[in-house]
Amino acid sequence: MLDRIREARRNESGFTLIELLMVIVILGVLAGIVVFAVNGITDRGALSACKAEVKTIAVAEEANYAQKGTYTDLAGLVTNGFLRPGTPKYVTGASTTDGSLTLTAPPAGCTAG
Repeated sequence: MLDRIREARRNESGFTLIELLMVIVILGVLAGIVVFAVNGITDRGALSACKAEVKTIAVAEEANYAQKGTYTDLAGLVTNGFLRPGTPKYVTGASTTDGSLTLTAPPAGCTAG
């Protein structure tokens, strides 16, 4: 019986250092792929949020014009109650002249269209 246990211990094999290093490298590559994939999703989400914000500002401008008869800037839209304070997160300024909306500092790709 004791000989059988000794024989089993002698034949026992574990992972070599090379095998462990290869597993670590593979896990690192997979983690890198996931990080870059998630980063792209976040960028698309921010762009979609910006486009939605631009449309909200355009609707608020038109509502303000319909009620007051003039166009105003972002501060005026907040003061008149058409936007909540802190609403513009991606657009730092907006002005309307002759019925066209002009945005100040929107991110690349974020337009009213």
